[in-house]
Amino acid sequence: MRKSKIERKTKETEISVEMNLDGTGRYSIKTPIPFLDHMLSLMFKHGLIDAKLKVRGDVEIDDHHTVEDTGIVLGKALKTALGDMVGISRYGQAAVPMDEALVHVTLDISGRQYLVYNVAFPKRCRMKEFDPDLIEDFLQAFAGSAGITLHINAAYGRNAHHIIEAIFKALGRALKIAVAVDPRVKGIPSTKGSL
Repeated sequence: MRKSKIERKTKETEISVEMNLDGTGRYSIKTPIPFLDHMLSLMFKHGLIDAKLKVRGDVEIDDHHTVEDTGIVLGKALKTALGDMVGISRYGQAAVPMDEALVHVTLDISGRQYLVYNVAFPKRCRMKEFDPDLIEDFLQAFAGSAGITLHINAAYGRNAHHIIEAIFKALGRALKIAVAVDPRVKGIPSTKGSL
């Protein structure tokens, strides 16, 4: 089983996660940001990733530290769980509709961190207290810590919640494909011999 356990504590946040890439999509999530809990549950469920996540953060100041640091820790957990990456499929992509919204996610577990984020939210964007701009910060931190190239393209959408929900569902589905072990792949899936 490809598992990891990561803990990170700073003056701003305290985060622990247990991750199993060969799971069934079971999760336990506790952060001080209910919207983030909801989105991460979608990623784990559709990625068939088992995860236990506990987050404390200085949300009395702002949600930014908590969202970004959660991305950092989840990226590290993914990278650790992948281990030597022998036999993985490496690439993954998914297109997910959520009512009127459509999002494409394409990723490469390359060892090279890069985020392309083509997402435009509607001008009138109401989501209680959650700032949708934090999604890009989360994804940047996640891709950076995981060492993946991640392309997020929202083709269209009227509702910000639907766009973000499609992002996390598509990310989970793309990860499920990329981390899958293909018995035909011998060694590292790269002509360079390393990722």
